[in-house]
Amino acid sequence: MKKIKYGLLTITRRLFAVASPVRGPLTVSTLASIFGNLGHIGLMGFGSMMIMRGAGFTEIGSVLLWGALTFFCSVMIFSCRYIEGYVSHAAAYKLLSHMRVNIFETLTKLAPACLMDRQKGDILSVAISDIETIETFFAHTIGPLFTVIILPAVTLCIAGSNHPLFVLALFPIYIIISIVIPIVAIRAGRNIGMAYRQRIGELKSLTIESVTGLKDIQIFGFGQRRAHMIKEKTIEVNKVTRLLTMHRQIVTSAPTFFIYLARISVISAAAYLSLSGVHDPVGVIALSFVVSASFSSTQSFTSVISSLLEAYAAAERVFVLEDMQPEVVEAENPARIEKVERIEFDNVTFRYSSERDDVLSGFSLTLNAGDKLGISGESGIGKSTIIRLLLRFWEPTSGEIRINGIPLQRISLGCLRERIAMLEQETFIFNDTIAANIAVGKKEATLEEVVASAKRAHIHDFIMTLPEGYDTQMGEMGGRLSGGERQRIGIARAMLRDPDILVMDEPTSNLDVLNEKGLLKTLDDEYSDKTLLIVSHRSSTLTGCSRVIDLNNYKRQDAQRKIHSKVG
Repeated sequence: MKKIKYGLLTITRRLFAVASPVRGPLTVSTLASIFGNLGHIGLMGFGSMMIMRGAGFTEIGSVLLWGALTFFCSVMIFSCRYIEGYVSHAAAYKLLSHMRVNIFETLTKLAPACLMDRQKGDILSVAISDIETIETFFAHTIGPLFTVIILPAVTLCIAGSNHPLFVLALFPIYIIISIVIPIVAIRAGRNIGMAYRQRIGELKSLTIESVTGLKDIQIFGFGQRRAHMIKEKTIEVNKVTRLLTMHRQIVTSAPTFFIYLARISVISAAAYLSLSGVHDPVGVIALSFVVSASFSSTQSFTSVISSLLEAYAAAERVFVLEDMQPEVVEAENPARIEKVERIEFDNVTFRYSSERDDVLSGFSLTLNAGDKLGISGESGIGKSTIIRLLLRFWEPTSGEIRINGIPLQRISLGCLRERIAMLEQETFIFNDTIAANIAVGKKEATLEEVVASAKRAHIHDFIMTLPEGYDTQMGEMGGRLSGGERQRIGIARAMLRDPDILVMDEPTSNLDVLNEKGLLKTLDDEYSDKTLLIVSHRSSTLTGCSRVIDLNNYKRQDAQRKIHSKVG
């Protein structure tokens, strides 16, 4: 795959593309920004004319006229600033909500194969913090981006109507402040912004991991070392923050020099014209006020550049994630299957991208409807990999998997996961009610169906001991449940789906002997006509299986075949 270069223009273009659904509101906020800043110019220009007319320095207009225009400009500034702030933020927050949904959809396509090497905390930082940071571009940048060009152009027109020499004096300064300084500042500080976002992501990942594993940290006395790790990571963040602060101060103070230089240039040009016999003190004074006001847009733009550096870095991190190609892709015209009759692993070999050795090598297996198959073997030998390949979490390195004679790559992913339910070793519990957690895979499930599944999983009696029964909130990550209780909720969740194939990966690893027997009896009584694929290292869990494959023996036989092949 061709590597994408995320230059400033590329990121800017993509951010504008993201903003296309709210093009109308952003146009309104941009126009409000332009007219608000024009009102500032008018306020200073008309105000200066009102003062000079009242002092008798000019006969042009009347004090009442200039006063009315000044008041109108003040009202316009207030109204436009309100409209700009309200509309731009409303549009920005709407875009952020779209981006969060899009990033979640991206993650569902990438997981789990493409996210194995990414820290969960860092992904969470991208999905929440980085997207929040992009708000700076939508709400605080687009308006100033246009006003920083339009206001100098208007001021130069006013200056030109006074005398062309003022244009020559002001034009280079506007170029430096409006174009050169922002571009140089963004280019020079871009790496700092990216480093800051990365360090923040690492710190959040470490903090989340520490809070999640707090019990183990306490049990094994790992607290001081963990605190030291957080402190070291915080120091790294502070170092980058210091650089970002220095950059911000330079960027915000540098234009001040040129603003004063512009005023000196206007005064110098006026003095030269006076020496040349061109006298227009009223025009020069009014122009001086207008020039001072015209820099309000450039100052507001430069003040957000440091925040814009973070926004660009955050946008790049989001786009990198969005541009990742999923390892598993839906077929163009995927086939659907009504019922799983036969599963075939045909000479399947698989190796994780981060490993050198094959997890599976030349693995073949046939599973017919109604079979009860057990797979045993030591840890890391490939038991769980077989299940993940069947569910197309990964693609085989070589070989083919077929269902009803159809290659797995041609079958709809949605259909595949409707027909096959899976229970992994660790059951994730959402921050919701017990009933909602059981009904995760079947949103239209009734309470009666949920209760029936809970009874079959031998978790109903426990649920009824809770004050709110099935309406009991689980808390974040199911913190109030034991490992065995989470496992049984996962079993109820799988049973509720009523799939053609029930796949279980170490389903009794957190169950005691009594509950294990109850689960096995349930499988024997109520799943006699279903296809079962159970992976476990416990022989007692596989007692009800009609056939058991020992991957330890399979590996040894495969190794012997390879030796004989080489000898031959």
